[in-house]
Amino acid sequence: MTREQYVLATQQNNLPRTEHPQLYPVGIYGWRKRCLYFFVLLLLVTMIVNLAMTIWILKVMNFTVDGMGNLRVTKKGIRLEGISEFLLPLYVKEIHSRKDSALVLQSDRNVTVNARNHMGQLTGQLTVGADAVEAQCKRFEVSSSEDGRVLFSADEEEIVIGADRLKVTGTEGAVFEHSVETPHIRAKPSQDLKLESPTRSLIMEAPRGIQIFLNANSIRLGNLPVGALSPPSSPSSSTTRQTIYELCVCPNGKLYLSPAGAGSTCQSSSNICLWS
Repeated sequence: MTREQYVLATQQNNLPRTEHPQLYPVGIYGWRKRCLYFFVLLLLVTMIVNLAMTIWILKVMNFTVDGMGNLRVTKKGIRLEGISEFLLPLYVKEIHSRKDSALVLQSDRNVTVNARNHMGQLTGQLTVGADAVEAQCKRFEVSSSEDGRVLFSADEEEIVIGADRLKVTGTEGAVFEHSVETPHIRAKPSQDLKLESPTRSLIMEAPRGIQIFLNANSIRLGNLPVGALSPPSSPSSSTTRQTIYELCVCPNGKLYLSPAGAGSTCQSSSNICLWS
């Protein structure tokens, strides 16, 4: 080795060594970059589809600044036009129709209207079904629209009919299982009045007695029992056919016939009153 080579090698060994720092790349590369682009594209497509669906729903449901479809929000409340269907309970304070149309509540099974108190307890119920109309309440009233007079009312104690006239148009009339209290019974003009008890007796009672006025050209009372005079006045009179009878009345109002005589024979044949 020459001197120059030795000096040069010695100088190179004595010089300080500078270390170069390791550089790292900044960013997303490879499969991560591809996944990120895929998710960004999927999010963009989802946003476009959601926007299109929202516009389609707004168009189909007819959304406007006043409401949607047949539903309109006004200053007085909510207005529904056309046919509306409710699948869940509806809680409102008042329901009324237009002035020129009727309010129709329709159901495939029945229509039930419930009234509750502040504690949620059921106080009244009206059910309109296919077979019957049922009302459950403490008192049921039907009032006149003109003067508010009660035409019909019913509760647990009594039923009151406030109309001026009770008219029964059935061919069988009215059937009462218990007593009936009324100040006046009248048949229609040119119609017969018939009080009948087919299998039992007919009893009429009044605290001050009963007065019956019969005003007609002919009066017929059929199937009246005939009282016999006891004892008979003579053997010859018993064989004589009786054609004239006297109409008698028992203390309980029962009518019967007694063979007519020179005087009244009702007292003599009053034993028939004991059988009634």
